[in-house]
Amino acid sequence: MNPFLDLGIRHEVVNAIAEIGFEKPSPIQEKAIPVLLTGNDDFVGLAQTGTGKTAAFGLPLLELIDFTQKHPQALVLCPTRELCLQIAKDLEKFAKYIDNVHVVAVYGGANISDQLRQIRRGVQIVVATPGRMLDIIGRNAIDFSDVKYVVLDEADEMLNMGFQEDINNILSETPDTKKTWLFSATMPKEVRRIAQNYMSNPFELTVGTKNTGNANIEHHYYLIKAKDKYAAFKRIVDFYPEIFGIVFCRTKIETQEIAEALVKDGYNADSLHGDLSQQQRDKVMKRYRERSLQLLIATDVAARGIDVNDVTHVINFSLPDEVENYTHRSGRTARAGKTGISLSLVNVKELSKIRHIEKIIGKPFEKKEVPQGAEVCEKQLFKMIDKVHNVDINEEQIAPFIPKIMESMQDLSKEDIIKRFASLEFNRFLEYYQNAPDLNIDARDSRRDSDRGERGERGMRSSRGYTRLFMNLGSVDEFSRGDMLGFICNTAKISGKSIGKIDLKGVFTFFEVEDAEVNKVFEEFKGVDFNGRQVRIEVSGEATGGREGRGGRPPRGGDRNRGGGDRDRNRGGGDRRGSRDRRDSGGFRDFSGKKQTTRSKY
Repeated sequence: MNPFLDLGIRHEVVNAIAEIGFEKPSPIQEKAIPVLLTGNDDFVGLAQTGTGKTAAFGLPLLELIDFTQKHPQALVLCPTRELCLQIAKDLEKFAKYIDNVHVVAVYGGANISDQLRQIRRGVQIVVATPGRMLDIIGRNAIDFSDVKYVVLDEADEMLNMGFQEDINNILSETPDTKKTWLFSATMPKEVRRIAQNYMSNPFELTVGTKNTGNANIEHHYYLIKAKDKYAAFKRIVDFYPEIFGIVFCRTKIETQEIAEALVKDGYNADSLHGDLSQQQRDKVMKRYRERSLQLLIATDVAARGIDVNDVTHVINFSLPDEVENYTHRSGRTARAGKTGISLSLVNVKELSKIRHIEKIIGKPFEKKEVPQGAEVCEKQLFKMIDKVHNVDINEEQIAPFIPKIMESMQDLSKEDIIKRFASLEFNRFLEYYQNAPDLNIDARDSRRDSDRGERGERGMRSSRGYTRLFMNLGSVDEFSRGDMLGFICNTAKISGKSIGKIDLKGVFTFFEVEDAEVNKVFEEFKGVDFNGRQVRIEVSGEATGGREGRGGRPPRGGDRNRGGGDRDRNRGGGDRRGSRDRRDSGGFRDFSGKKQTTRSKY
């Protein structure tokens, strides 16, 4: 018998979750479901991220709700739109074989009219982010008077994001007779206060130790100089050829800059942060789930609710400001009982933070060495050999070409063919890492570097050797920074490696170009217009110069001119301060030479 049937879940639901791949309950599901199925108790469940909390509350809800009625009977509150969508989709999958189930996801960044229309049609379960839920309550568009169950998922993160007052206001719209189920990875005093204020003698369940991380996650740290952080990061990524990871940064700007730098350097990466439209976020997440992205660069808030299978590594490019958030970050890997690695790049100043995190998660960090160049080359070589060994051969398609191939290689021995074939890829890495320095440091000998920690956080570039230019196109022309990078490179016929910082404004853009390429940019942009509008390039201020710590472009494949990858150009929104910013930036000199009439091919 299916173990979920033993817990009291009906056959229709068990059949649906069996199709998804649920074979046996996780610890939180096994312990929580029998309690919640009674429908008699308030509930507090503490378990790490990725342990199956959605099914722990979702399956009981499907048993307790009367789906012959079309009014809201359950409300699920969660911190982010990604998590909101994920929970709603999961509930719909669980209810595949139940008739008349209506679940509505209510979140910001989407058309509120569509959400209101779905509510009016009838709904039993509302999954919502606090801000958008308050908007709908403020319109008197929903009636929670018959709500029987309220679920607060990721309660600690909702409070970290400042939703305390919103949660209070929403709960005040629900009846006192409801049952409240609270799920959280950690139990700070604010979460405890919610339990005290809105629950009556709740049943409390802890899976694992409070505030601890997943036991299946290895925690590593690399001790480096702050200025070497980006170079060390690239080397670690190269050392794990099959990496499929999420990279965490502190700020939206940092995520964007690192993603753009990685794309220029040939890596398959993109960013996820709060400045993206919902359409852009959905497109990035679609690519990541389909594994057409290898690295997702994200802020803490943007990554909440990401539930992607088989994430191999979580990389803390910057440690979180709130060390409790480390538990949420590391929980993106080792989901559903699998193993994973959470690694952190730290300088000497940040070692105390590592020790603090160790106390919180109850596990020690293992100090790792940044791989040497020869080690990276060896890893990449054998990755290629494995790929050749395991490749699928289409005998029918390749058969006509075999005689000519054999003839062209008849003067080569088996050993010669292997050497030459392996060298096609290996030589690129060998050349790049031939004189690669040792990036590891000893904490005892490196205190003098610690004062540079914050200064070198982005460690990718300074500005020596670059000239800052002005262009009269910006976000109102539906450019993202990635799109602008591609436009400049394609039009000027230069490498993405030659472009420095791109500062996209509403009606114009500043960008840095290597001094050696400035004349070429002006030359190639002569006679170019965009959508019938003349494109103007001018020098802004003085030459500002080069990048530190980039170390050139690593020898990887990929289109280095794609900017942010296949990202939707939907930034929108003009900058009304454009003319003022332009005046304040210094005098401009027009190098375009003549009236521009030729349309760009971009």
